[in-house]
Amino acid sequence: MYRHFVHAQQLKAMAEAAEETVQPVFRRIAAIVEANQAKVLRAFQRHQVNESHFAGSVGYGYDDTGRDVIENIYAEVFEAEDALVRPHFVSGTHAIVTALFGLLRPGDELLYVTGEMYDSLQEALGLRGESAGNLLEYGITCRYVPLSEDGQPDWEGIQRAMTPRVKVVAMQRSRGYSWRPTFSVDELAQLNRFVKEIRPDVITFVDNCYGEFTEEKEPTAVGIDLMAGSLIKNPGGGLAPSGGYIAGRKELVERAAARWSAPGLGKELGATFGLNRLILQGFFLAPHVVGEALKGAVFAARILEEQGFETAPRWNEPRSDIIQAIRFQREAELIAFCEAVQAASPVDAYVRPVPSPMPGYEDPVIMAAGTFVQGASIELSADGPVRPPYIGYLQGGLTYEHVKFAVLSYLDRLLEQG
Repeated sequence: MYRHFVHAQQLKAMAEAAEETVQPVFRRIAAIVEANQAKVLRAFQRHQVNESHFAGSVGYGYDDTGRDVIENIYAEVFEAEDALVRPHFVSGTHAIVTALFGLLRPGDELLYVTGEMYDSLQEALGLRGESAGNLLEYGITCRYVPLSEDGQPDWEGIQRAMTPRVKVVAMQRSRGYSWRPTFSVDELAQLNRFVKEIRPDVITFVDNCYGEFTEEKEPTAVGIDLMAGSLIKNPGGGLAPSGGYIAGRKELVERAAARWSAPGLGKELGATFGLNRLILQGFFLAPHVVGEALKGAVFAARILEEQGFETAPRWNEPRSDIIQAIRFQREAELIAFCEAVQAASPVDAYVRPVPSPMPGYEDPVIMAAGTFVQGASIELSADGPVRPPYIGYLQGGLTYEHVKFAVLSYLDRLLEQG
């Protein structure tokens, strides 16, 4: 690897020192991968996956046995009663909003208890912008309880906000475009218990994007009523070309499915166009691929911290998503980091990313994403809104070695600049 760098010997020494330090963390990640891989394997075996399940359907998609098996496997692995897993979801935001529209009715209120949501979701919920079809247009209000200064839930603030109008209490597991810590599954379980003690009838929902398989349990295994995520993030394993999922209590999944298709149709239709094999194979590979991404994030944090960068989480801190945040001092540094990641990509390595407006985001976004699947966050990418503080978000990596190469490429550029 090192012969591709100008400062080969210096980078080799830095990388070897970092890798030696992080070995205890790598062993913890390996244990999580083993537990999740066994869980997924046993689910495939119990549901008797066979070649007939790889065939897709067209038209209405009735009697698609592969699609049914996929959803049964997702439900079992996530310890949920039911799941809706479809390639038609265009993003994690699409899956989340579909779930919320299925749960909420005019006059209801949605309450986020994990602070401010990420940009594009705020627009869909009607908190900013005037996008057609947002929740507010339907008479559904949304509020959020800010986190404390150290990124923890404001328990008193949550209790005050739990008015009779609150129908759904939502939680965002990942940090999104913020510096706050990710919420672990145990912390989500604590939040769930807290709000259920106040209002046993309230529905709890988790945005699980970036979090799948980073721990041995998922939110639905600890009492969360419903969760949603994207197949071009963790559970797609780098193979799913599109899609998302919603999993949880059966009656809630059915309500979301009625919104996804139409009332009375729900989960019974939806052609899969020959994508079942990629979705199944991607889910089988997902525990391993997520482990590779986690190892890459730990390595990046360790070696960048040694060079004076501020990172979150730090290399030895617990992780519940695949995102590694890095704080830069100036706009130019954030852009240079993303340029280095793009140049180290297998796809579009010759392209130079530039800050640009993006739908759903208030500020220009710089995005390095030389991926096989457009926008796939389980593949290596780096991005961030170009606004103070200048924070870059490194995520994904189908192989640990690719993440390592990209990070060393960035350091090689820094060394070249003195």
